[in-house]
Amino acid sequence: MKPALYDRVTLRRDLDEHGLKREDVATLVDFVPHPLGGEDGVILEVFNAIGESTAIVTVKESEIESLRADEILAVRPLPRIS
Repeated sequence: MKPALYDRVTLRRDLDEHGLKREDVATLVDFVPHPLGGEDGVILEVFNAIGESTAIVTVKESEIESLRADEILAVRPLPRIS
């Protein structure tokens, strides 16, 4: 099932340039149609453990998945990106 706007989703791949890892949680904030008919994208906002925004990233729709009831959230240190 396709996630809805403002759903929390998980990444399906690492985004090293943003210090993000596969299975990190983000909020879907917009859908981006591909201008040439390719795979559509999504804009995600990533928050730290206390709710502060740490990144806004754009990825392909296939690079996210919806959260499931059989998963549990965890925390990890966010690396500094230079």
